[in-house]
Amino acid sequence: MFQQASDLREEGEELDQFLATLKPADWDRETPFKSWTINQVVQHLHSADRAAVLTLTEPERFAELKKGLGLPKVVATGADLHAVWREYFFEMCDAHERYEPNHRVAWFGPDMSVRSCATARQMETWAHGQDIYDLMAVARMPKARLKNIAHIGVSTFGWTFVNRGETPPAPPPYICLDAPDGTKWEWNEPSDSDYVRGSALEFCHVVTQGRNVADTALEYKGPAASAWMPIAQCFAGPPETPPAVGHRVFSSDE
Repeated sequence: MFQQASDLREEGEELDQFLATLKPADWDRETPFKSWTINQVVQHLHSADRAAVLTLTEPERFAELKKGLGLPKVVATGADLHAVWREYFFEMCDAHERYEPNHRVAWFGPDMSVRSCATARQMETWAHGQDIYDLMAVARMPKARLKNIAHIGVSTFGWTFVNRGETPPAPPPYICLDAPDGTKWEWNEPSDSDYVRGSALEFCHVVTQGRNVADTALEYKGPAASAWMPIAQCFAGPPETPPAVGHRVFSSDE
């Protein structure tokens, strides 16, 4: 099993355990993500997980899905939704583990490696899981597997601008993040004039648009970093606006 597949499974196991602590009434409460309820957040995750299962196990059916034929809408809620999500999530993990990490699979955008597929699913599981943790004001300890999400954030520097019809600044900024174990994670050429420094956890919150960068202690300087951090977006889809300053600041932040 390659590392990203293992990290995906661990991410799901953690969310699974947390969802099991929710009370029935919690599932209809609105999270700080676009006022989606927990039901809507988990339904969204489940839909993407089902698509991932198809591209890994039934590529012909995924091709039909990509053409717009779609999948039946998820109607389960609450504990029933939790059970359905869990079943497909771990089926998806099993499917990832059957492939070599460089095996190519189709997706809604360009084809990607199974390693990238696993990382993308971990990123979305973590980010939307945070919507629920924030609503419930529950802290979770950052783990080493957060590096996968930080890597997506760094890798999508250029795409953030292209997605908005803009030319990416060059060169990309130096990234130096404090890992959960106290070590440093670094990307790009070292620079004292164009950089992002600080908590890896806060960086991941920003690139997944779970926090406004102004609500973090991240230090950034220089033309590329200053243009990027307020709009960073590591997930696919049209350009999104980060949460307003102060909208997603919680006592659970560490």
